[in-house]
Amino acid sequence: MKYIIVGTAGHVDHGKTALIEALTGFVGDTLEEEKRRGITINLSFSSMQNEATNVAFIDVPGHEKLLKNMISGAFGFDASMVVVDANEGIMPQTKEHLEILNLLHVNHIIVVLTKKDLASDEQLKQRESEIEEHFKTLSHLRLERIIPVSIYDKSSIETLKNTLFALPSVEKKSNGMFRYYVDRSFSIAGAGTVVTGTVLDGTLKVGEKIYAPESEKEFTVRNLQVHDHDVETALCSQRTAINLQSASKTPFEKGALLCKKGFIRGFDCADVWIESIGGHTLKHNSKINLFVGTKQTEAKILFYEGESELKSGFAKLQFSKKLFLVHGEPFILCASGRTIGGGYILNPINDPMKKKVKLALLHALHVKDFKTAFTILVEMHKRGFGLISSNQRFGLTHDESIAITKTMDDIFVDEKALVLYPISTKDELRSIIQAIYKKNTYALLSANSLSLKLKWASTALIDNVLKTLCEEEVLSFENGIYKNANIDISNIETMVENRIYSILQEAEFLPDAPYNIYDDLDIDRKMGDDALKSLTRARKVVRLEHNIFITTTALSAMIANMREIMKAENGIDIKSFKEHFDFSRKYLVAYLDYLDQFDDVKKEGTRRVLI
Repeated sequence: MKYIIVGTAGHVDHGKTALIEALTGFVGDTLEEEKRRGITINLSFSSMQNEATNVAFIDVPGHEKLLKNMISGAFGFDASMVVVDANEGIMPQTKEHLEILNLLHVNHIIVVLTKKDLASDEQLKQRESEIEEHFKTLSHLRLERIIPVSIYDKSSIETLKNTLFALPSVEKKSNGMFRYYVDRSFSIAGAGTVVTGTVLDGTLKVGEKIYAPESEKEFTVRNLQVHDHDVETALCSQRTAINLQSASKTPFEKGALLCKKGFIRGFDCADVWIESIGGHTLKHNSKINLFVGTKQTEAKILFYEGESELKSGFAKLQFSKKLFLVHGEPFILCASGRTIGGGYILNPINDPMKKKVKLALLHALHVKDFKTAFTILVEMHKRGFGLISSNQRFGLTHDESIAITKTMDDIFVDEKALVLYPISTKDELRSIIQAIYKKNTYALLSANSLSLKLKWASTALIDNVLKTLCEEEVLSFENGIYKNANIDISNIETMVENRIYSILQEAEFLPDAPYNIYDDLDIDRKMGDDALKSLTRARKVVRLEHNIFITTTALSAMIANMREIMKAENGIDIKSFKEHFDFSRKYLVAYLDYLDQFDDVKKEGTRRVLI
């Protein structure tokens, strides 16, 4: 089945709603206010279907004061049916709607000349000529056909139907990341919360989890409906109603975003390409209303290229609240109730960088030169540029991003961790590792243990440098551990045990946490854990708590001290213990708890006493 979303647009009273009813039998003006005022206030949704194609209509308002609802509907269009009264011709709101569609690159346009029964043939030809001439000014729109119709002429309605069914499928690039803006939300008795909207990207299945980033809540999809039919999966470009489980106390305002958790971050600004329409100019530092998806918010325009007024160019938009946007997402700008321009998101992630570098990045993103964009960002993030957010940042899947990196020079790519490093970072890392082994000749490290020390370096990058040092015979690799190649250690395990035991002996009653000991010795954590286990089995060391290991000798001495205190003071608690040994609470509690295993010690409240 081919799915097409067609938006109807046009001036008020040119017959959009009546035309939809003639095509589908659906009466869009169902709300009381719509009935009372006789115009479409909210977006109305209906569809028609033959054996191969489903055409979903979004009928939007034509009245200039209700422009924001028209804009919110237009973001989901694959094509548009622009309605023009054959007697009145193109009106100001018709032109504004066409300019909005042009900004949003809605390529396929069918113009319907309504009320043809009230117009002469000469009038119809004149209107067709006027329309064709006007479309020459709209570079992103393709006029498929002009069709004169009357809702009382079944033949003309059938011609329009067949033309709509024959519209080509609009191939939309998908990165597989589900996104959906809510346009309506309501409750149904016995079902709970239902939201409606258009699937902008990816797919959604019954039983899956979806996330509302603005409220930071996650929900389970109880049911899905596409045009009043229950479905297991909703696809990209489908008008979809989502029944959400356990969402009754969550308000979903118009414009709320639903997506998969962990893929989209929110920011209070974004870098954009921006252009004006209708003879308007865009002013630096001016406040406007931003429409994106079905969301509306206030924003400020800041140009990057220093002009006080521009027709088009690169800019930063500062939002009044955090938005969760993606690369390539279109938007519309309004001021004083009029559409003054629009554009699309280039960089939805706030990267602090110098203006010259930012402009180079935006130029690359503007022409989708992602290789150059990657190069700029890798050079900026010398300690690792992550591709985990490539869906949001570039509109690319992880596989597509990795494919681009394979065409680049002088970078190291960690495909598993999705991180890019400039090749110069390997030299920096090499120096850091060599310094560790120079300072500590007996260092015994793995790539994993080094990655815990060097949070910015991925395990794959570290392993690559370690292997290079082995090839150069600076290090040698034995049993998963890298050691100094010039040091001969016949029994590594025994050496590690002895070094750890020596440190615990020196610390006596206040041993450091094991991981700190491992870091000081520059030894692998697993090797250190194995050594402590061996020392514990040999009863040379006792584990007091999760991160406190003490030599048996020191523990015996401390127990003797505590017994002397109990005899002299008729018991011991944290306060009296601290008067004799000024330890931190962590150690005091651990030693007191250890007393509980002796048969001649009894706990009375917070004190321990000898029986």
